[in-house]
Amino acid sequence: MTPAPLSYRVVDRRDETHDTVTLVLEPARDALRPFAPGQFAMLYAFGVGEIPVSVSRLGDGNRLTHTVRAVGAVSRALCGVPTGGWIGVRGPFGTAWDTAAAHGNDLLVIAGGIGLAPLRPLVDTVLADPHAFGRLNVLAGARTPADLLYGDEFPAWEKPFGAVTVDRPSDGWTGRVGVVTTLLREARFTPSDTVAFVCGPEVMMRATARALTHQGVRPDRIRVSLERNMRCATGHCGHCQLGPLLLCRDGPVVGYDQAEPLLTVREL
Repeated sequence: MTPAPLSYRVVDRRDETHDTVTLVLEPARDALRPFAPGQFAMLYAFGVGEIPVSVSRLGDGNRLTHTVRAVGAVSRALCGVPTGGWIGVRGPFGTAWDTAAAHGNDLLVIAGGIGLAPLRPLVDTVLADPHAFGRLNVLAGARTPADLLYGDEFPAWEKPFGAVTVDRPSDGWTGRVGVVTTLLREARFTPSDTVAFVCGPEVMMRATARALTHQGVRPDRIRVSLERNMRCATGHCGHCQLGPLLLCRDGPVVGYDQAEPLLTVREL
């Protein structure tokens, strides 16, 4: 990893929703070492600050793709960088989705809101080598139809099995309505031979993991991506501590058997 940010130019940008943008970045000169699905970079908006953002697509040479939602000063500044503008990047940081350990198993990829972004490289990896895995299920939830990410990619994801649900339907919405756990009734998987990858709001991940364990998926075969306030990304400042874990170093991806006792402690 590089302690100081390297300069990356925005070579493409796409407005995903009213507050979410996907940025494709290309190094000015030196490039960071390759990322793995689930890992994150520290993105620096010059003159404003930096935040952790997971990669949302891999496999295009030295380019990096990140999907950013504008929720604070730094994320709003990053979303406002135009094509041709510059962003500082450090990384890669953190643990990854362990696709190798999932070989031969059915897969559940379950996302809530912006949590679909860190999971997209995992879906790409599985679709590129489908014979290495069992049945793939991609389940995504969003607040409204207008908040859904990557809508043009769902036809490809639906070929194995993909489903989308929203909390609040808009006029003309004919799809499913409800929380993402309701989609488990339609998914095709054998609990004893399943690995689940879950990312989204913490309450959503807890509810999803509980539903999966009730159906017979072992907690150590449920992987969740946790989020806390990351500052240094090197495990030194302690801002991202969750019990014994420093999530920038020991996470963000951890097994639910490890995460469950920590997520049940209020204000931990």
